[in-house]
Amino acid sequence: MAVRPNVVLFDVLETLIDLDPLAARLEEVGQPANTLEPWFLRFQRDAMALTLAGDEAPFEAVARESLRTETKYTLSEPDIEYVVEGFSRLPTFDDAAPALKKISEAGASIGCLTVNSPERTRRFLEGAGLAGFVDHIVTAQDAGVWKPHPDIYRFAAKHLDTPIERLALVAVHAWDCHGAKRAGAIAGWCARLECQPGDVFVPADVTGNNLVEVADRLMSLH
Repeated sequence: MAVRPNVVLFDVLETLIDLDPLAARLEEVGQPANTLEPWFLRFQRDAMALTLAGDEAPFEAVARESLRTETKYTLSEPDIEYVVEGFSRLPTFDDAAPALKKISEAGASIGCLTVNSPERTRRFLEGAGLAGFVDHIVTAQDAGVWKPHPDIYRFAAKHLDTPIERLALVAVHAWDCHGAKRAGAIAGWCARLECQPGDVFVPADVTGNNLVEVADRLMSLH
């Protein structure tokens, strides 16, 4: 049975930050706004494939190459760079700051577990006004593997000097929560993106319609 975590790590892309403004950047370089979803899915798939093959998957390099492929190599390199640079300028969802504040006030440590680069993650946190809540940033670059490989969650627990069973991950992706659970961590799933977690993944320990509900239920564990 899950116990109250000492450390709560938040996924970043689509959990804390909204990717939708990237669609406007795609339009500015002559691509349809609806390119965003298949590009991001290709980006995630290619990075996971590299991890499965035993290779590193640098965030920016994979983001660029997946965008080149998704747009059939019709974009110039400056256009590619302009779109990918937008990852560091994305807004937060409205429930992000209240959820982080709730966990901070409850006395747990807060971190981000993300596939983004450390530098872009720090810039995002500072620009969004969330840096004051976040004690730790752990990235796929640090761990050498992408989520949901179990090693990234185990790396985070070791890096933060906390037992894996006292480490929680919060995400809007059921597959991410599944990876955390398979590694032995606690998981909190937010329904904002997927509506239902599906029956092929290990159930999260707590769920909620928004991040605040998830945060409250994690901090209510005993």
